[in-house]
Amino acid sequence: MKVADVGEQGLLKILQAFCPPDIIGDDAAVLKTNANQSLVVTTDVLVDNIHFSDITTSATDVGWRAAAANLSDLAAMGASPLGITIGLGLPANLPVNWVENLYRGMTECLQRYNTPIVGGDIVRSPVITIAITAFGEVEPLHTIRRDTAKVGDAIVVTGVHGASRAGLELLLHPQLGDNLNTTDKQALICAHQRPQPRLDVLPILWEILESYSLLPRSSHSPFPISGMDSSDGLADAVVQICRASGVGAILHRQQIPLPNGLQNWLEAGQIIEYALYGGEDFQLVLCLPTEPAYELVRRLDQPAAVVGKIIEGSQVILRDHNQELPDQVLNLSQGFQHFTS
Repeated sequence: MKVADVGEQGLLKILQAFCPPDIIGDDAAVLKTNANQSLVVTTDVLVDNIHFSDITTSATDVGWRAAAANLSDLAAMGASPLGITIGLGLPANLPVNWVENLYRGMTECLQRYNTPIVGGDIVRSPVITIAITAFGEVEPLHTIRRDTAKVGDAIVVTGVHGASRAGLELLLHPQLGDNLNTTDKQALICAHQRPQPRLDVLPILWEILESYSLLPRSSHSPFPISGMDSSDGLADAVVQICRASGVGAILHRQQIPLPNGLQNWLEAGQIIEYALYGGEDFQLVLCLPTEPAYELVRRLDQPAAVVGKIIEGSQVILRDHNQELPDQVLNLSQGFQHFTS
């Protein structure tokens, strides 16, 4: 059965089964928010053969990744999710089952975080396009932004980097995994197909800040955290934070947590390239005072790590602790950029 066979209304009826019946059905969804909360809104667009393909990702996995990417953006702001809306551009000859599996994948991810699908729109399109808008809420004084990093802050990453890019390469070129054991290979592929938004970090982070009396009580108190997620790569995240905050940073090459198994089939330079610029690892990159930073790493356990510090200036420098390699200045041009070759 194709989308053209059921038409717009028939497809909407199928997809509405994935949504709470008391929220959808009108011209717009009405979401209740708590008093003294700020609404956080983020939108992400995915296009077939740009962000996903049937070579590497099933419809179910496309749905999971699409939902996870938006939830990760909310986590990066310190926000808890309220719901998402989905805009679909679909070819008429697309099987209805593909669309249902897309929604199943989104639902599998969203249910872990009690997040409903609250609406959306569908249109005919020559290429599959998925546009998701996610809504969340955060206490105004607890909003994580990019422009508040301070000289002396430690830089924390909540997990490994380079896994998603490595998983993509294994899916595109299965022969590359000959030197990997089954566990490491599947972990890398799963990192690409089923990334985990780090909403779990937020309650721990608030608890640690409270114990250090760092949670602001008024708008006159500075918020001690700056951060974003690493969806576009670790280097991108640190450079973006530093640019917004008017500071520089040093990252220590040996402290960046890397996935198991990469050393069995990639050279050291390629591994660090995947970690810095591979993207889609969806970890949080947070800048905060040193003591709570190490406490956060201890509470999260490996592979969370302190990977560097904020310094004066404007450059983001990758430094080799063993001084075997020269300092490398990191920038945005080496990662993926739309509209560039």
